[in-house]
Amino acid sequence: MTYDSNRIEALLDEGVRDKVYPGAVWAVGDATGIRVQGVAGVLDPDEPDVPMRVDTVFDAASLTKILAVWSSIGALWEDGALDLDQPLGGFWTEVTGHPLGTATARQLLTHTAGLPLRAQLKNLYGTDMDDIRRGVLHEQLHRPPGEAVEYTDRAALILGYLAEYLSGQTLDELATVRIWQPLGMHSTRFGPLPDEIAARCAPTELDQDTDTHLKGTAHDFSARLLGGVCGIAGAFTVLDDLVALLRYMLATDTAPKRAGFGCAWTATSLTVQTGTLAPVRGLFWHPAPGTAPADDVWVHYGFTGTGMWVSPCQGRWAVLLTNKLYYTRDRQPLTDVRNAFRGLAFI
Repeated sequence: MTYDSNRIEALLDEGVRDKVYPGAVWAVGDATGIRVQGVAGVLDPDEPDVPMRVDTVFDAASLTKILAVWSSIGALWEDGALDLDQPLGGFWTEVTGHPLGTATARQLLTHTAGLPLRAQLKNLYGTDMDDIRRGVLHEQLHRPPGEAVEYTDRAALILGYLAEYLSGQTLDELATVRIWQPLGMHSTRFGPLPDEIAARCAPTELDQDTDTHLKGTAHDFSARLLGGVCGIAGAFTVLDDLVALLRYMLATDTAPKRAGFGCAWTATSLTVQTGTLAPVRGLFWHPAPGTAPADDVWVHYGFTGTGMWVSPCQGRWAVLLTNKLYYTRDRQPLTDVRNAFRGLAFI
Protein backbone atom coordinates (compact mmCIF):
# COMPACT_ATOMS: atom_id res chain seq x y z
CA MET A 1 0.00 0.00 0.00
CA THR A 2 1.14 3.51 -0.74
CA TYR A 3 0.36 6.58 1.32
CA ASP A 4 1.21 9.83 -0.46
CA SER A 5 1.39 12.04 2.62
CA ASN A 6 3.28 14.85 0.86
CA ARG A 7 0.53 15.37 -1.72
CA ILE A 8 -2.16 15.15 0.96
CA GLU A 9 -0.39 17.77 3.06
CA ALA A 10 -0.03 20.05 0.03
CA LEU A 11 -3.72 19.63 -0.81
CA LEU A 12 -4.91 20.46 2.70
CA ASP A 13 -2.48 23.37 3.11
CA GLU A 14 -3.89 24.83 -0.10
CA GLY A 15 -7.39 24.53 1.37
CA VAL A 16 -6.27 26.61 4.37
CA ARG A 17 -4.73 29.29 2.13
CA ASP A 18 -7.90 29.41 0.02
CA LYS A 19 -10.02 29.73 3.19
CA VAL A 20 -11.97 26.58 2.47
CA TYR A 21 -11.53 25.87 6.21
CA PRO A 22 -9.41 27.33 9.03
CA GLY A 23 -7.75 23.97 9.70
CA ALA A 24 -7.86 20.23 9.17
CA VAL A 25 -6.92 16.99 10.89
CA TRP A 26 -6.49 13.87 8.79
CA ALA A 27 -5.28 10.29 8.83
CA VAL A 28 -5.15 7.24 6.58
CA GLY A 29 -4.64 3.70 7.81
CA ASP A 30 -5.79 0.11 7.99
CA ALA A 31 -6.97 -2.43 10.54
CA THR A 32 -3.63 -2.24 12.35
CA GLY A 33 -3.79 1.50 12.93
CA ILE A 34 -2.76 4.87 11.52
CA ARG A 35 -0.25 4.77 8.67
CA VAL A 36 0.02 8.50 7.98
CA GLN A 37 -1.59 11.52 9.62
CA GLY A 38 -1.23 15.25 9.87
CA VAL A 39 -2.75 18.62 10.60
CA ALA A 40 -3.12 21.84 8.66
CA GLY A 41 -3.99 25.41 9.58
CA VAL A 42 -5.25 26.81 12.85
CA LEU A 43 -7.99 26.02 15.33
CA ASP A 44 -9.55 29.48 15.18
CA PRO A 45 -8.65 32.34 12.77
CA ASP A 46 -9.26 34.76 15.65
CA GLU A 47 -6.33 33.09 17.43
CA PRO A 48 -3.82 32.55 14.60
CA ASP A 49 -1.06 31.41 16.99
CA VAL A 50 -3.04 28.35 18.07
CA PRO A 51 -2.46 25.55 15.55
CA MET A 52 -4.88 22.76 14.75
CA ARG A 53 -3.96 19.62 16.73
CA VAL A 54 -4.58 15.91 16.27
CA ASP A 55 -6.64 15.89 19.49
CA THR A 56 -8.90 18.77 18.43
CA VAL A 57 -12.55 18.10 19.18
CA PHE A 58 -14.91 18.44 16.19
CA ASP A 59 -18.64 18.88 15.90
CA ALA A 60 -19.30 15.60 14.09
CA ALA A 61 -22.58 16.83 12.56
CA SER A 62 -24.02 14.04 10.38
CA LEU A 63 -21.26 11.64 11.39
CA THR A 64 -23.51 11.30 14.45
CA LYS A 65 -25.70 9.17 12.20
CA ILE A 66 -22.86 6.63 12.02
CA LEU A 67 -21.38 7.05 15.49
CA ALA A 68 -24.68 6.74 17.36
CA VAL A 69 -27.54 5.59 15.12
CA TRP A 70 -26.05 3.21 12.53
CA SER A 71 -23.87 1.51 15.13
CA SER A 72 -26.68 1.19 17.69
CA ILE A 73 -29.17 -0.11 15.14
CA GLY A 74 -26.51 -2.62 14.10
CA ALA A 75 -26.17 -3.78 17.70
CA LEU A 76 -29.93 -4.27 17.99
CA TRP A 77 -30.01 -6.12 14.66
CA GLU A 78 -27.20 -8.45 15.72
CA ASP A 79 -28.97 -9.00 19.04
CA GLY A 80 -32.00 -10.23 17.10
CA ALA A 81 -34.10 -7.38 18.49
CA LEU A 82 -34.77 -5.83 15.06
CA ASP A 83 -35.87 -7.29 11.73
CA LEU A 84 -34.84 -4.74 9.10
CA ASP A 85 -37.63 -5.81 6.74
CA GLN A 86 -40.59 -5.93 9.12
CA PRO A 87 -42.96 -2.95 8.76
CA LEU A 88 -42.43 -0.69 11.75
CA GLY A 89 -46.12 -0.66 12.61
CA GLY A 90 -46.01 -4.39 13.29
CA PHE A 91 -43.94 -4.00 16.44
CA TRP A 92 -43.56 -0.28 17.27
CA THR A 93 -46.76 0.84 18.92
CA GLU A 94 -46.01 4.55 18.46
CA VAL A 95 -46.33 4.24 14.68
CA THR A 96 -48.93 1.48 14.44
CA GLY A 97 -51.82 2.79 12.34
CA HIS A 98 -49.80 5.77 11.07
CA PRO A 99 -48.23 6.14 7.60
CA LEU A 100 -44.70 5.54 8.93
CA GLY A 101 -45.84 2.13 10.15
CA THR A 102 -45.78 0.84 6.56
CA ALA A 103 -42.05 1.55 6.18
CA THR A 104 -39.19 -0.65 7.35
CA ALA A 105 -35.91 0.00 9.13
CA ARG A 106 -34.01 -0.98 5.98
CA GLN A 107 -35.90 1.68 4.04
CA LEU A 108 -35.00 4.27 6.66
CA LEU A 109 -31.35 3.24 6.45
CA THR A 110 -31.39 3.54 2.65
CA HIS A 111 -33.46 6.75 2.50
CA THR A 112 -36.22 4.94 0.60
CA ALA A 113 -38.95 5.17 3.27
CA GLY A 114 -40.78 8.00 1.50
CA LEU A 115 -40.35 10.40 4.42
CA PRO A 116 -41.19 14.10 4.17
CA LEU A 117 -38.18 16.06 3.00
CA ARG A 118 -38.88 18.95 5.34
CA ALA A 119 -36.62 19.12 8.40
CA GLN A 120 -37.65 22.38 10.11
CA LEU A 121 -38.86 20.73 13.31
CA LYS A 122 -39.58 23.92 15.24
CA ASN A 123 -41.68 25.43 12.45
CA LEU A 124 -43.65 22.20 12.03
CA TYR A 125 -44.10 20.93 15.56
CA GLY A 126 -43.06 23.64 18.04
CA THR A 127 -40.40 23.29 20.72
CA ASP A 128 -41.80 20.63 23.07
CA MET A 129 -39.81 17.39 22.69
CA ASP A 130 -42.85 15.14 23.03
CA ASP A 131 -44.75 17.17 20.43
CA ILE A 132 -41.79 16.92 18.06
CA ARG A 133 -41.55 13.16 18.52
CA ARG A 134 -45.26 12.66 17.88
CA GLY A 135 -45.18 14.99 14.89
CA VAL A 136 -42.23 13.23 13.27
CA LEU A 137 -43.57 9.73 13.88
CA HIS A 138 -47.15 10.50 12.80
CA GLU A 139 -46.44 12.72 9.77
CA GLN A 140 -47.80 11.82 6.34
CA LEU A 141 -45.26 10.27 3.98
CA HIS A 142 -43.95 12.14 0.96
CA ARG A 143 -44.34 9.08 -1.29
CA PRO A 144 -44.89 5.31 -0.89
CA PRO A 145 -41.97 3.47 0.76
CA GLY A 146 -39.52 1.81 -1.61
CA GLU A 147 -40.29 4.08 -4.55
CA ALA A 148 -37.26 6.40 -4.60
CA VAL A 149 -34.00 7.29 -2.85
CA GLU A 150 -34.45 10.72 -1.26
CA TYR A 151 -32.07 11.84 1.46
CA THR A 152 -33.64 13.35 4.56
CA ASP A 153 -32.35 13.86 8.09
CA ARG A 154 -35.65 12.51 9.38
CA ALA A 155 -34.50 8.95 8.73
CA ALA A 156 -31.77 9.21 11.36
CA LEU A 157 -34.04 10.99 13.81
CA ILE A 158 -36.66 8.23 13.50
CA LEU A 159 -34.07 5.46 13.75
CA GLY A 160 -32.74 7.11 16.90
CA TYR A 161 -36.24 7.04 18.35
CA LEU A 162 -36.57 3.40 17.27
CA ALA A 163 -33.28 2.46 18.96
CA GLU A 164 -34.51 4.09 22.17
CA TYR A 165 -37.82 2.24 21.97
CA LEU A 166 -36.20 -1.16 21.45
CA SER A 167 -33.42 -0.73 24.01
CA GLY A 168 -35.23 1.18 26.73
CA GLN A 169 -32.27 3.58 26.85
CA THR A 170 -31.71 7.08 25.57
CA LEU A 171 -29.64 7.26 22.39
CA ASP A 172 -26.61 8.69 24.18
CA GLU A 173 -26.75 5.97 26.84
CA LEU A 174 -27.13 3.23 24.25
CA ALA A 175 -24.27 4.45 22.06
CA THR A 176 -21.98 4.99 25.02
CA VAL A 177 -22.56 1.56 26.58
CA ARG A 178 -22.75 -0.56 23.42
CA ILE A 179 -20.31 1.24 21.09
CA TRP A 180 -18.16 4.04 22.43
CA GLN A 181 -16.93 2.59 25.71
CA PRO A 182 -16.15 -0.91 24.34
CA LEU A 183 -14.13 0.59 21.49
CA GLY A 184 -12.28 3.06 23.71
CA MET A 185 -13.92 6.09 22.09
CA HIS A 186 -13.70 8.03 25.33
CA SER A 187 -13.77 11.52 23.79
CA THR A 188 -16.96 10.95 21.78
CA ARG A 189 -20.07 12.35 23.43
CA PHE A 190 -23.15 14.41 22.75
CA GLY A 191 -23.04 18.13 23.52
CA PRO A 192 -23.24 20.69 24.82
CA LEU A 193 -19.66 20.14 25.97
CA PRO A 194 -18.30 21.28 29.34
CA ASP A 195 -16.11 24.36 29.12
CA GLU A 196 -12.82 22.52 29.55
CA ILE A 197 -13.56 20.28 26.54
CA ALA A 198 -15.18 23.03 24.47
CA ALA A 199 -11.90 24.95 24.70
CA ARG A 200 -10.33 22.23 22.48
CA CYS A 201 -13.22 22.30 20.03
CA ALA A 202 -12.93 23.62 16.48
CA PRO A 203 -15.36 26.57 16.13
CA THR A 204 -18.08 26.36 13.51
CA GLU A 205 -20.70 28.83 12.34
CA LEU A 206 -21.28 32.31 13.72
CA ASP A 207 -24.14 32.29 16.20
CA GLN A 208 -26.30 35.33 15.44
CA ASP A 209 -27.65 35.44 19.00
CA THR A 210 -24.23 35.75 20.66
CA ASP A 211 -22.15 37.07 17.73
CA THR A 212 -19.58 34.34 18.45
CA HIS A 213 -18.67 31.16 16.64
CA LEU A 214 -20.17 28.01 18.14
CA LYS A 215 -17.71 25.91 20.17
CA GLY A 216 -18.90 22.87 22.04
CA THR A 217 -22.53 23.47 21.10
CA ALA A 218 -23.92 21.58 18.12
CA HIS A 219 -24.27 23.60 14.98
CA ASP A 220 -27.34 21.62 13.94
CA PHE A 221 -30.49 23.41 15.10
CA SER A 222 -32.49 20.21 15.47
CA ALA A 223 -29.86 18.82 17.85
CA ARG A 224 -29.96 22.01 19.93
CA LEU A 225 -33.76 22.01 19.93
CA LEU A 226 -33.78 18.43 21.26
CA GLY A 227 -31.33 19.17 24.06
CA GLY A 228 -28.17 18.13 22.24
CA VAL A 229 -29.02 14.44 21.73
CA CYS A 230 -30.72 13.27 18.56
CA GLY A 231 -30.13 10.93 15.65
CA ILE A 232 -29.51 13.73 13.17
CA ALA A 233 -26.47 15.36 14.76
CA GLY A 234 -25.13 16.54 18.10
CA ALA A 235 -22.14 14.29 18.77
CA PHE A 236 -18.59 15.58 19.16
CA THR A 237 -15.53 13.45 18.49
CA VAL A 238 -11.78 13.36 17.85
CA LEU A 239 -9.60 11.71 15.23
CA ASP A 240 -8.48 8.82 17.41
CA ASP A 241 -12.05 7.83 18.22
CA LEU A 242 -13.03 7.69 14.56
CA VAL A 243 -9.91 5.65 13.87
CA ALA A 244 -10.98 3.19 16.58
CA LEU A 245 -14.37 2.76 14.92
CA LEU A 246 -12.98 2.37 11.40
CA ARG A 247 -10.29 -0.09 12.47
CA TYR A 248 -12.97 -2.16 14.17
CA MET A 249 -15.06 -2.11 11.01
CA LEU A 250 -12.13 -3.62 9.09
CA ALA A 251 -11.59 -6.41 11.61
CA THR A 252 -12.00 -9.92 10.21
CA ASP A 253 -14.77 -12.27 11.24
CA THR A 254 -12.22 -14.17 13.33
CA ALA A 255 -11.46 -11.14 15.50
CA PRO A 256 -13.18 -10.83 18.90
CA LYS A 257 -16.46 -8.92 18.84
CA ARG A 258 -15.85 -6.00 21.21
CA ALA A 259 -18.78 -3.67 20.47
CA GLY A 260 -22.51 -4.17 20.00
CA PHE A 261 -22.18 -4.72 16.26
CA GLY A 262 -19.65 -6.83 14.43
CA CYS A 263 -18.51 -7.91 10.98
CA ALA A 264 -21.96 -9.02 9.86
CA TRP A 265 -23.40 -5.52 10.26
CA THR A 266 -20.45 -3.88 8.53
CA ALA A 267 -20.56 -6.32 5.61
CA THR A 268 -24.31 -5.83 5.18
CA SER A 269 -24.07 -2.06 5.38
CA LEU A 270 -21.25 -1.65 2.86
CA THR A 271 -23.13 -3.29 0.01
CA VAL A 272 -25.78 -1.99 -2.37
CA GLN A 273 -29.14 -2.10 -0.59
CA THR A 274 -31.23 -0.05 -3.05
CA GLY A 275 -31.55 -2.49 -5.95
CA THR A 276 -32.06 -0.65 -9.23
CA LEU A 277 -32.87 2.68 -7.56
CA ALA A 278 -30.44 5.58 -7.83
CA PRO A 279 -28.45 7.04 -6.24
CA VAL A 280 -26.97 3.85 -4.86
CA ARG A 281 -27.03 3.42 -1.09
CA GLY A 282 -25.76 0.96 1.47
CA LEU A 283 -27.11 1.18 5.02
CA PHE A 284 -26.39 4.84 5.90
CA TRP A 285 -23.14 4.61 3.85
CA HIS A 286 -22.87 5.33 0.15
CA PRO A 287 -20.17 4.94 -2.51
CA ALA A 288 -17.73 7.84 -2.48
CA PRO A 289 -18.37 10.40 -5.26
CA GLY A 290 -16.38 9.47 -8.32
CA THR A 291 -16.43 5.77 -7.45
CA ALA A 292 -18.73 2.85 -8.18
CA PRO A 293 -19.89 0.21 -5.70
CA ALA A 294 -17.37 -2.19 -7.21
CA ASP A 295 -14.58 0.20 -6.20
CA ASP A 296 -15.62 -0.44 -2.58
CA VAL A 297 -14.91 3.00 -1.12
CA TRP A 298 -17.78 3.98 1.16
CA VAL A 299 -18.22 7.39 2.73
CA HIS A 300 -20.23 9.45 5.18
CA TYR A 301 -19.97 13.24 5.51
CA GLY A 302 -20.90 15.85 8.09
CA PHE A 303 -22.12 19.36 7.22
CA THR A 304 -19.61 21.07 9.51
CA GLY A 305 -16.78 19.69 7.37
CA THR A 306 -16.19 16.18 8.70
CA GLY A 307 -15.87 12.99 6.68
CA MET A 308 -14.70 9.38 6.82
CA TRP A 309 -14.17 6.68 4.21
CA VAL A 310 -13.72 2.91 4.51
CA SER A 311 -12.94 0.12 2.05
CA PRO A 312 -13.03 -3.50 3.24
CA CYS A 313 -11.65 -4.77 -0.09
CA GLN A 314 -8.64 -2.46 0.11
CA GLY A 315 -8.40 -2.87 3.88
CA ARG A 316 -8.08 0.87 4.23
CA TRP A 317 -9.86 3.80 5.88
CA ALA A 318 -9.41 7.58 5.84
CA VAL A 319 -10.59 10.49 7.98
CA LEU A 320 -10.68 14.20 7.14
CA LEU A 321 -11.95 16.59 9.81
CA THR A 322 -12.34 20.30 9.09
CA ASN A 323 -14.38 23.20 10.42
CA LYS A 324 -15.24 24.59 6.99
CA LEU A 325 -18.52 25.95 8.37
CA TYR A 326 -16.52 28.68 10.10
CA TYR A 327 -16.29 30.40 6.71
CA THR A 328 -19.25 29.30 4.61
CA ARG A 329 -22.20 27.01 4.00
CA ASP A 330 -21.12 26.62 0.38
CA ARG A 331 -20.42 22.91 -0.11
CA GLN A 332 -18.48 22.99 -3.37
CA PRO A 333 -15.01 24.15 -2.21
CA LEU A 334 -14.81 21.39 0.41
CA THR A 335 -16.36 18.88 -1.99
CA ASP A 336 -13.43 19.43 -4.34
CA VAL A 337 -10.94 18.94 -1.50
CA ARG A 338 -12.72 15.83 -0.25
CA ASN A 339 -12.73 14.22 -3.68
CA ALA A 340 -9.05 14.96 -4.17
CA PHE A 341 -8.26 13.67 -0.67
CA ARG A 342 -10.13 10.44 -1.32
CA GLY A 343 -8.22 9.99 -4.58
CA LEU A 344 -4.91 10.29 -2.72
CA ALA A 345 -5.96 8.16 0.23
CA PHE A 346 -7.22 5.26 -1.88
CA ILE A 347 -4.67 4.84 -4.65
